[in-house]
Amino acid sequence: MIYIIRHGKTEQNQANVLQGRSDYPLNDEGIRQAEAAADRLRNVRFDHVFSSPLTRAVQTAKIVVPDLEPVIDERLIEMDYGPYEGTDLNRLPPEILFFFRDFVHNPAPEGMEQLSSVTERAGSFLDRIRPLQGNILISTHAIAMKGLLETLTPESNGSFWSQFIGNCAIYAAENGGGRIGIPRELKSME
Repeated sequence: MIYIIRHGKTEQNQANVLQGRSDYPLNDEGIRQAEAAADRLRNVRFDHVFSSPLTRAVQTAKIVVPDLEPVIDERLIEMDYGPYEGTDLNRLPPEILFFFRDFVHNPAPEGMEQLSSVTERAGSFLDRIRPLQGNILISTHAIAMKGLLETLTPESNGSFWSQFIGNCAIYAAENGGGRIGIPRELKSME
């Protein structure tokens, strides 16, 4: 199985700021969220762990799977928000609001990474891990995670881009014989 997790909460998440590639650690709540995710996955023996290079994703990976050092992969990093990084999500400029209203049809504003780049990175990463056997944890970020989910679910027609993915949300997909199945969200009671 492949398990894809979004990192736990940071102070920037708490402050409702567009965090992007800014490197912030988990806050106390984020640590508790990662510990709860570790508890949910306590019966899974992981064979491989991959993480974005950003501290919050690495910390999450290490809390969930403390006995394996995560392999850092740049393709799992969050979307580059460029000049909009650090923007208050409650006071978004019109061009960001336009983009957020319809991710699929509206291009990202000038200076931001395009979603096609995110999915290209996701596809390249998935090609790397496709031949691996065993249970795999992937620790990443909301938009990067959506890129992975979109790549694994082509019939979604872009629906993941507008879905909310909370801190430490987990999606799982079958993995074997070079094929990765359709991911599904693991609800908290599973």
